[in-house]
Amino acid sequence: MRRLRFNGTDSKNGGCPAVHEDLDSGEIIVQGRPLTEPEDVAQLQHFGPGDAAVVIPRELLVNHGPKEMSRVSKLIGLEEFGRLFHHFEHSAWHLETRRGYASDREDPAFEEFLATGVAPMDLDSDWCQNISRQTAAGKYVGRVRVVDHPPTDGQRFLLSYARCNAATGEDARNLWRDNAGQTHLPAEDFWIFDSRLVAILRFDDEDVFHDVEIITEPAEVLRYCQVRDAAVHASIPYDQFAAQLETKG
Repeated sequence: MRRLRFNGTDSKNGGCPAVHEDLDSGEIIVQGRPLTEPEDVAQLQHFGPGDAAVVIPRELLVNHGPKEMSRVSKLIGLEEFGRLFHHFEHSAWHLETRRGYASDREDPAFEEFLATGVAPMDLDSDWCQNISRQTAAGKYVGRVRVVDHPPTDGQRFLLSYARCNAATGEDARNLWRDNAGQTHLPAEDFWIFDSRLVAILRFDDEDVFHDVEIITEPAEVLRYCQVRDAAVHASIPYDQFAAQLETKG
């Protein structure tokens, strides 16, 4: 089965026509109104018996088709990535899709959580101090965490730690993985800064965070912003999710 990513549509009601991309082959799949009139089909050159033709507006390809043969990655290290959280102008938002993070498992707070069921709050940490300053200045910081059923220990730890996120002014929300699939959210773990820069977090097979791919191409950034809007719409605040988990568990 293909792994298809929705790239976008110019339809005002969210329907056809639309563009998708095969994440493995890089092939582009275009959906639209079929070209069926025999006189029109007869004008198509090299049209085979198994082929299909669709009619789409030129703007669809301009706005949502690829602009180059392959995307050239711009990679940055963790130090440069960290500076983004000090210099964004109005918003920073995170989609968390992984089942665990090595950095969490190595944190002494994780062992305390496994022993007590409650993640400790450390509002004096550099991270919390900075996010508190940013939100106090009127900036928006938010995240949606995708959770499996049953949740992994790492996901339960982060759900408990969300109290700390919220205390710094973050909009911390959660979403079941099944719902994430129905909402067509990608598996990528990424941040969006100021709706103009996307930072895709890259991990190895042991869940170790090692570098970041930066995207600034406007059409690509728009697609991630659409993912953000869908994720926020489909998710619920972390405390409501925790209560739901207790009921579901």
